[in-house]
Amino acid sequence: MTVDHLNDAAPVPDGAWRFDHSYRQLPAVFFTPVAPTPVQNPRLALFNHALAIELGLDDAWLSRPGQAGLFTGNELPKGAYPIAQAYAGHQFGHFTNLGDGRAILLGEHLTPDHRRFDIQFKGTGPTPYSRRGDGRAALGPMLREYIISEAMHALGIPTTRSLAVATTGENVFRRTVQPGAVLTRVAASHIRVGTFEFAAAHHDPALLRALADYTIARHYPHLRETEQPYAGLLEAVVEGQASLIARWLLVGFVHGVMNTDNVALSGETIDYGPCAFMEAYDPATVFSSIDEHGRYAYGRQPPIGQWNLSRFAETLLPLLAADAGEAQTAAQSIINTFPDRFFRYWFDGMKAKLGLLTEESADRDLIDRLLALLAQHRVDYTNAFRALSAGKTPHPHPELQAWFEAWTQRIARQPLDQPEILAGMRRLNPAVIPRNHRVEEALQAAEASGDYLPLERLLEAVTTPFEHDTDRPEYQTPAPPDAPPYRTFCGT
Repeated sequence: MTVDHLNDAAPVPDGAWRFDHSYRQLPAVFFTPVAPTPVQNPRLALFNHALAIELGLDDAWLSRPGQAGLFTGNELPKGAYPIAQAYAGHQFGHFTNLGDGRAILLGEHLTPDHRRFDIQFKGTGPTPYSRRGDGRAALGPMLREYIISEAMHALGIPTTRSLAVATTGENVFRRTVQPGAVLTRVAASHIRVGTFEFAAAHHDPALLRALADYTIARHYPHLRETEQPYAGLLEAVVEGQASLIARWLLVGFVHGVMNTDNVALSGETIDYGPCAFMEAYDPATVFSSIDEHGRYAYGRQPPIGQWNLSRFAETLLPLLAADAGEAQTAAQSIINTFPDRFFRYWFDGMKAKLGLLTEESADRDLIDRLLALLAQHRVDYTNAFRALSAGKTPHPHPELQAWFEAWTQRIARQPLDQPEILAGMRRLNPAVIPRNHRVEEALQAAEASGDYLPLERLLEAVTTPFEHDTDRPEYQTPAPPDAPPYRTFCGT
């Protein structure tokens, strides 16, 4: 379907959609109108009722079997005007022009309480930015994004979310032949560091200023009346990324593909391709099949975050000051604050995970010693903190037992008694994460035989991660010791 035939997909009753299109007010270079390619046999595989209600949508109407075409692009909701967004990015350190190669933005849904969310389809066919790709998505990666993004939301981590997954009745060809699917993603926006890199590559200050002003108006409106709004934008994004990456580390999350086109200026986690959760604690943990040198390893995420923010700062230089040297100095001074900002979030979060409500000079050593012992003895990261939340040693090894006794003495020097401290820890330390082997089992059952029961059970577990009162060994036990190293793939 060409751009000239957008109306070939007829609008349908809106299901309480309230679409707006503020992004289309930007210069046309930032997007291209494009229509989804219809699929043969759309069927709704997953529908997020809780998210639909939160968005103020008619979840009962939208989730009826006959509405599956609304989630593949066969039909367009009333008020939708699909576009593919243009952006660039540093991928594994190398700059390239990109854009939505298999995604389209239907518009921005306005909730009854006046919040604005992008509604995006992934897997709806080729766009002008597909770079010879088919623009389609396989069922497994779309289900994976649904599981992990909803788990991240339940863990309290800012994230894009998944409203639905619909199968297409068509196959896609990746490493193997796989069933096709479309994901409906909900995001605060899809403005990325890569969007600013795209603007900067045009060497047009007016283009860059338009994007910066739009981003400030959409995400940081309090900056509009400040003396230095663009410096304020850089500082706000640095602060948001410092907080976000600290939260990833606190739950053992490895993003896997921290390219600049996957850094959302809203501060949300975006793109759940080669991501996974670490089991045995090891800062060198890598899951992505294409990250051969560990660029995006678990422990490398903070410095990579700062590297990505430096690329963002470079795009803003023309807006920070008329003098190039002054602009560089202003940008560098803000970027240099990232390590301290990150450490503050991480250290405060780690103290909270350990029930340290007061501050003592030896607290950093206590934390560092625990992590070193977890790495030395390959102790499961999540289960170690779950054990501590129950007042138990995370491992019987004498060194960890000695650490446990020191920690017990440390928390005894606080004003609250131990049961109260442990209760607070249980509210912060998840009992359940999306363990990689359980995710794969659920995906394989859905892909191979259309059996969604394992996936539904997994979703129920990972979206209630802090329920410590009921043991769920099937979701808490790490992969068997003889299991092969886990590898993830981007799905494109």
